[in-house]
Amino acid sequence: MRPSEIHIQIAETYGDGAMSRSRVYQWWFWFGGSRTSLDDEPKFGGLKTSTTEKDITRVDELIKCDRRMKIREIALKLEIPKSTVHEIVHDT
Repeated sequence: MRPSEIHIQIAETYGDGAMSRSRVYQWWFWFGGSRTSLDDEPKFGGLKTSTTEKDITRVDELIKCDRRMKIREIALKLEIPKSTVHEIVHDT
């Protein structure tokens, strides 16, 4: 079926709640090929992170010196983002 025919059928079925003609064309293009899922396509190159072995070691040393040190304090002392310190403390 052509996208224009598909849009007419969708508009007849759903009325004002139907998806736009351009969206029908987009979906027709996507699924006219090899795409079989509505999920996002996988990203290449892995996750980007600023966590380095050097930062992990530095955070570890500070925590060993003072276990009550807050993430914000560590980030300020080492001049690295709080999110990086949080990732190191909780995930690494």
